[in-house]
Amino acid sequence: MLFSVISPELLTILAMVIPFAGSLVIGPKLIAVLRAMKAGQPIREARKGVLAPEHSSKVGTPTMGGLMLIGLVLLTALLVCDLTDPRIQCCIIVTLITAFLGFLDDYAKITKKSTDGVSGWFKIALQFIAATGCAFYLYSACPDVCDIYVPFYGLLNISWGFIPLAILVIIGTSNAVNLTDGLDGLASGCMIIAALAFCAICSFVPGGINLPTYLLPIIAACAGFLWFNCNPARVFMGDTGSLALGGALGTIGVCSGLELILVVIGGVFVAEALSVMIQVGWFKFTRIKFGEGRRIFRMAPIHHHFEKGGLSETQVCVRFWIVAAILAFVGILLFFSCLGH
Repeated sequence: MLFSVISPELLTILAMVIPFAGSLVIGPKLIAVLRAMKAGQPIREARKGVLAPEHSSKVGTPTMGGLMLIGLVLLTALLVCDLTDPRIQCCIIVTLITAFLGFLDDYAKITKKSTDGVSGWFKIALQFIAATGCAFYLYSACPDVCDIYVPFYGLLNISWGFIPLAILVIIGTSNAVNLTDGLDGLASGCMIIAALAFCAICSFVPGGINLPTYLLPIIAACAGFLWFNCNPARVFMGDTGSLALGGALGTIGVCSGLELILVVIGGVFVAEALSVMIQVGWFKFTRIKFGEGRRIFRMAPIHHHFEKGGLSETQVCVRFWIVAAILAFVGILLFFSCLGH
């Protein structure tokens, strides 16, 4: 571990350089290997709700690029982070478990040549185990995690309420980022913006001083991955990357008492998840009430709604990035509103 033997300034540089440079070096080789293995991304068939016509060109694009992304994050974290910090330990463990879950899902999709991976119940069960273990460990090791930041109010101690809230946030964020990963560069770009915002405020949180050393590798690895994932994507992160990135972001929110601020900073992820919940809920309700399912959105998650409305993939992606940046700025302001109380 380099954390205890080099200066903080050099540590910061290494936290950014290792994942980004590693992505540029490993990326082309990984893409070639995935192509040779025929690890292509399955695309939904027309009868299941076809995407915009241009998505047909994505068939066969290598997936599981998250192996490189998350691998570099974890490798860098082991080098530059304070591994004695329970918060860092939780971030690493949740990232690792959700990455493993994503890998199983991606592998199932590739071998079945279908968009159906592991069962939804299995996903939730494994996420629940990881989130519950993290919540109880943080509750016992870091009592101050029970103090959450409430905008315009300040710190609020929620005691045992921290445990169910932490479980909900970690599972919810993991799945929300996963749902956002549907357009080239969308999830990685929004993740960079959200992680930058958390990086700006975590140092002001008691006990959160080490969290930026975990956020910086995420930012750099996502930037390196985006190099190959921008439209037209040469590789997709797959569930291996998106579930793990969401798990990491949710854990950081839980570790820092910023669960409510996360809802704003990660507003794009929240909107993506809510659009699916609303669409499915309304479809089931109308099918029972009227005998046929009806939809609110043209297609969910919501980024496909805008695609169906005539916007190009790049237009949707860039506009979502803009919204993510605005929400990140608002989230930072809301955090500082807590400090004056």
